[in-house]
Amino acid sequence: MTRYMSLYWLFLLQRLKALMEYRASFILGATSTIIWQGSSIAAVWVVMQNVPSLNGWNYDEVLMVYGIITLAKSINHMFADNLWTVGRVYIRAGGFDRFLVRPIDPLFHLLADRFCQDGVGNFIVGLALVVKASVDLDITWTPLMVAMLAVGVISGGFIFIALNLITCVSSFWIIDSVPITRLVFDNHLFAQYPLSIYPKAISILLTWVIPYGFASFYPASYLLGREMGNLAWVSPLIAAFLMFIGYRFWQFGLKYYSGTGS
Repeated sequence: MTRYMSLYWLFLLQRLKALMEYRASFILGATSTIIWQGSSIAAVWVVMQNVPSLNGWNYDEVLMVYGIITLAKSINHMFADNLWTVGRVYIRAGGFDRFLVRPIDPLFHLLADRFCQDGVGNFIVGLALVVKASVDLDITWTPLMVAMLAVGVISGGFIFIALNLITCVSSFWIIDSVPITRLVFDNHLFAQYPLSIYPKAISILLTWVIPYGFASFYPASYLLGREMGNLAWVSPLIAAFLMFIGYRFWQFGLKYYSGTGS
């Protein structure tokens, strides 16, 4: 574990040096995400101006949900964005084969190969939303609540990573796994709002099948003192289980990967 942490730090430093060669591009990449998120938040504001309460949730409470899932998504965006491109960029062009001839785990190498600066913008937006919602709702933070925020965000990040990993494995057979990954990933848009506003079937789907609710609704419910909030402590178990499944899927796909040929 120590070896891989040291290696990742070296990969990250090299990536940051490369990004800093084009500082304008780095800044534009981070700020473009902030602008895009701003348009999405504006849409939430418009909705809440016309419907001040969504099944008992006000605007600032919805922002808390939105902020937490944005923080969780930023972890995936910064550290695991390569899962989106494994087929298009690496397998199709033959670059994936180099991961197989080096003395480190291929999945680790894939993830460490690219740090995505766009995720920094997501992190800034998510943190700003949580802070704003906390101030407007007059939340008094306790050590346990801070711990829950950290647990929810980190677990949520791994839930995003695991679901993307599970779906990206299809690239070993169909090359371009983006449509399949997006089919699952886009369900997180529902989890930007409280799950209690949806029909029960959707709530169950986003809790136990595609569990993005553990990256947003349940941690937010705990911080807001709402019913079902204690379920947020299950988030690490959900994340660990999905990561285990995702890694086993990855190993299965890797076993049957035959290369690009010549």
